[in-house]
Amino acid sequence: MKLFILVHSLSSGGAERVTSSLANYWAKQGWSITIVTIAALEKDFYSLDSGVRRVALGLDQPSTSVWHALRHNFQRVRHLRSLIRREQPDVVLGMMSTASILVSLAAQKTGVPAIGSERIHPPALPLGRVWERLRRFAYPHLQAVVAQTEQSAQWLRDHAGARNVRVIPNPVTYPLESHEPRLAPPRAQRSLLAVGRLAPQKGYERLLAAFSELAPDFPEWQLYIVGEGADRQALEKNILDLGLTGRIRLPGAVGNVADWYRAADLFVMTSRFEGFPNTLAEALSYGLPAVSVDCDTGPRDIIRHGVDGLLVPQNDQGALVDALASLMADEDLRKEYGQRATEAAQRFAPQRIADMWENLFRQVAADGPK
Repeated sequence: MKLFILVHSLSSGGAERVTSSLANYWAKQGWSITIVTIAALEKDFYSLDSGVRRVALGLDQPSTSVWHALRHNFQRVRHLRSLIRREQPDVVLGMMSTASILVSLAAQKTGVPAIGSERIHPPALPLGRVWERLRRFAYPHLQAVVAQTEQSAQWLRDHAGARNVRVIPNPVTYPLESHEPRLAPPRAQRSLLAVGRLAPQKGYERLLAAFSELAPDFPEWQLYIVGEGADRQALEKNILDLGLTGRIRLPGAVGNVADWYRAADLFVMTSRFEGFPNTLAEALSYGLPAVSVDCDTGPRDIIRHGVDGLLVPQNDQGALVDALASLMADEDLRKEYGQRATEAAQRFAPQRIADMWENLFRQVAADGPK
């Protein structure tokens, strides 16, 4: 199988990690894999197998107007179409919304079938008027679109004109590979861990508020939020205002996140929305019990409530505090949930998920473009 994958960048992020993991897996199976990014090579965070061909277009310049945006995207489509015609892959795959739109436009009249892939619940993160219209125009021309949950799949059928929508969850690589930057987790008597970009989507301000309520009753616990992003300064000020600079740490993005999962006692996720949160599935695979806000979408497809973790309603701060307290106070319950949590490594094993993708690729390649 000869596969051409477009993703905006390979910078630190869940979709980027999944893209690199799947590409590495298929390269090891002897496939011909090309990963193309709109962004420059310097933004890469994840490493690729030596068998993966890497092309960086360096066309991620900002647009100051609608006309600039149209011109920039015309350039991207033109470059992509040229690459597709030259490479002649069996299938072209777009990872994330804008990449899927560009793939649909670029692959037309090349004789190569194209697949789009949404990595987040579409209505939770609107693209803006122009991109939403482009998606409505482009998706009917894709031979298939992949969603991560059935809820997202139904939205794509109803609102994006997608014809052939498949549900394929993210794979969980276990054990995770370690790469730079490596940072050893500090030794703490008890640690609560969150992992993800420092961004409004992740709802970290409500995690800080919850931990501030719990801190006096659980003096042995510390909170670590691993990740980097635009909200760092605001979160640091929030921590300072709460008087918890000694109890809450923001170590930044790390390439050895597995070490942080191993060192932690409990995982927490407070996102306002997700697609399929990789870090939640990874934490469970490492035997970490978890508490998660039951946002749209993903957590309810990963955590088995009362089996390997707890789900709490969206926007219910009291329920979040209570769920965290119940597990922070009960070591036996954490161990019980943690033992069951490791089953996530099999539920989302790369080979199982890759097989679902491969079946789709072979079907689309056999049917050809329409």
